[in-house]
Parts: sequence; C-alpha cells; structure tokens
Amino acid sequence: MQRRTFIKNTGLATAGITILNFPVFGKYAPSNKVIVAVMGVNSRGAYLARCFSSLPNVEVAYICDVEDKAIQNGLDGLKEAARKPIIIKDIRELVAKKDFDALVIAAPDHWHTPASLLAVAHGKQVYVEKPCGQNPYEGELLVQAMNKYGKLIQMGNQRRSFPTLIEAVKDVRNGIIGNTYLGKGWYANDRKSIGFGKKVPVPSTLDFELWQGPAPRKDYQDNLVHYNWHWFWHWGTGEACNNGTHEIDCCRWFLGVDYPTKVTSSGGRYAFKDDWQTPDTQVASFEFGNSKAITWESRSCNLYPVEGAGRGFIIYGDKGTLVNDGGGDYKIFDEKNKLVKEIKSDVNPDPTNPVSATGNLDFYHFENFVNGVRGETKITSPVSEGHKSVLLCHLANIAQRTGNTLHCDETNGHIKEDIQAMALWRRAYEKGWEPVM
Repeated sequence: MQRRTFIKNTGLATAGITILNFPVFGKYAPSNKVIVAVMGVNSRGAYLARCFSSLPNVEVAYICDVEDKAIQNGLDGLKEAARKPIIIKDIRELVAKKDFDALVIAAPDHWHTPASLLAVAHGKQVYVEKPCGQNPYEGELLVQAMNKYGKLIQMGNQRRSFPTLIEAVKDVRNGIIGNTYLGKGWYANDRKSIGFGKKVPVPSTLDFELWQGPAPRKDYQDNLVHYNWHWFWHWGTGEACNNGTHEIDCCRWFLGVDYPTKVTSSGGRYAFKDDWQTPDTQVASFEFGNSKAITWESRSCNLYPVEGAGRGFIIYGDKGTLVNDGGGDYKIFDEKNKLVKEIKSDVNPDPTNPVSATGNLDFYHFENFVNGVRGETKITSPVSEGHKSVLLCHLANIAQRTGNTLHCDETNGHIKEDIQAMALWRRAYEKGWEPVM
C-alpha cells in the first residue's frame, strides 16, 4: 500500500489523539519513535514488517526467523524502508537487545506464548498474531504475564480496531437491533491436500531445532514447513484458531459475553485423505447460560459462500439483525427485514488471501498498538480480551477431538468434570523450553 493511501485511510484512527513529544522509545530513537522487531517473516510476518515500517515514526530494527528463504521474504518486505533491519535467528538472543521497544510475533502457533513471555520479561511490548496461545493454558499465562510485567500484549484480532465495526458495536449497544441473543460466524476457503509427508533430512536453510523450540521433538517431514504445520495438532490449532478466531471474536464482542457454559463441535477431515489432522469441516456451538449463543461454520476446502460471502458474521436481536461480510462493511435490518442502515468500507475482503483477508483495514490495528506503546491511547484488544475469544476456539477443538459435549465454568471457561477434555487444556513441552513467567 502506498504511504499516502495509508495516511488517508488512518485519519479516523488518529483523530483526536494528542501526540506526546518526549524521548522515550528506542535507545537511539528520536522523540516519539517506536522501534520494533518482527519474529516469523515468511508470509504474514513479512507483511507485518512492511506495514509497521510504513507507519509514521516507526522503524523495524530486527527481523527474526530460522529459515533463510523466510528471512529473504522479510528483507524483501522492507526493501523500501529507510532502515535496513539486523537479522537474528534465535529469539532468546533478540529479546535481550536493549534498543527496541516492541516485538511483533508471526511465528508458528507453538511459539506465540513462549516468545511473548520472553519479550515481556525483557521489558518489551508485544503484538502477537492469533491465536495468542497454542492451548488454553498458554492464553492464561499471557494474561498473568501482562499483569505481572505491566507490558502491553495486543493480539492480532484486527477487527477490534476497524472504525466501522466500532461504530456497529455502539449501534448494537444502543439497541438498534434490540436484545441480542445469537451470533453466527463462518469461514470458507479452497485449500488443497497436503499429501503424505516423507521423513527427509532437514534442509540446510532451516534451523529445525529452533523452529521446534518449546514443542517436543519430532522428525522433520517435507509437508510441514512453511504453512501446513497449521493442520497438525502438535504444532497448530486448526482452522478454528487460524481463522475462526476473527468471526468468533466479533460475535463475542457484539453479544457482550465472555466464557461459555456449554460447547459442542462436529466435523472432521472430510475433503481429502492425507496427513491433515485438524478438521477441514467444522460446526461449533457455544452457549452462554440460557440467554445467548454463538455458532461457527468452517469449510477449509469448499469455497461456496454463506450469506453471499466467504466469511463474515451475523448478530440476531429481537428487533433486527446486523450482517457483516468479512470486512468493515455492515448492514442493519429491522424486525421486518427492512434495511435501515448500511455502512461501506473501501476494502473488499478476500478470505483466500494468505497474508491479509481484510487488506488496508489491518492498519488501524497496527496503529492502535503503536499508539498504545507511545502511551497515547488504550489498545483495543489486550490479551485479556483476546484470550477469551481464542479460548472458545480451543474449546471447540477439544470438543471435536474428544467427541464430548463440554460443560464449562462461566467464570473462567474451565471444563467441568471431564478428565479426558481437561487433558488437552495444556501440552507437554520439550525439556528446558517450558514457557515461564
């Protein structure tokens, strides 16, 4: 995106914010400059590096990755940046550096919490892509760490910063569709088979030891890196956490609910026979007492739209309905299905886009985090909120894997009286790599 376009598009996000002028950020930075490092720069991370470097008075000082081709992708994303980043492969070495303010994490899911904990323990603010943890236990650790260290941890559920959706939430809170009781989210894509992987020597371009990091060791196979780790329970979290987080988060946000009381899931790996372990087809439901519910439908391998869109959400109330088609647009209908309000953004969502399904709208979230680092505003999605939404996705996966209906504590989401399900609340870690605060 051109810089002038970004500045135009972020006008709403910066309106009314007073810029503070004091030399706080970055050891060598001029007043008010924010210096960041980016971990995981193959795809989404390269995009994040480019986007953050495009923000006013922000520089990317370091990129961190364990694979040479990914590093090159990160460098390519920053080729027009004023500052050439330093490359560091080991995150433990990176967080010890004193001359940057915030760590942006787009590494594989099993690294999200361990890297975040390392960063805040070393005095860094954190922007971590969803999911904030590979399992529910890790999300709880991050909430505790944010409180312990007093550092920002913002999750990449970027819709929380879209000006149009913030307006939509206000509309709903003000009663435009009456009492809200049901949120429906969905996601569709056309992912292909990953085949059956072969155990082969680790490529010379990859430090597989560092790539595995906190995860118990497994042999390398040729259909794992870079993206297919999403579909292995050992590394990833499936489509529920990979994409469902966004729409489930919006449903929870609009309905004003926190932890569920009941969770079910149905589905499986239906489209292909291969190494893919997580569901490619999933329908999950979440009940919140006897008053509100959320459903989520996912088809990773069938693009047929729901409600005319590849992804989106609907909020149902007793006086009307709000419809979103995956981006910043929304429509509001009254109880007789008459259109009473329609808001358009300038971005068409593309659920198949591997780096940004919502295009330039992402910048609102990035800027919100940077302004939070500067102390100018509150962040829109602290991990204390992000964890609650990711937890729903984890609970859906646990219900799917066990085949059980989960009954949960409405105060913290913990699963009641189900030893089999609670065994999936956390994972085992490679000795010496356990995440600690």
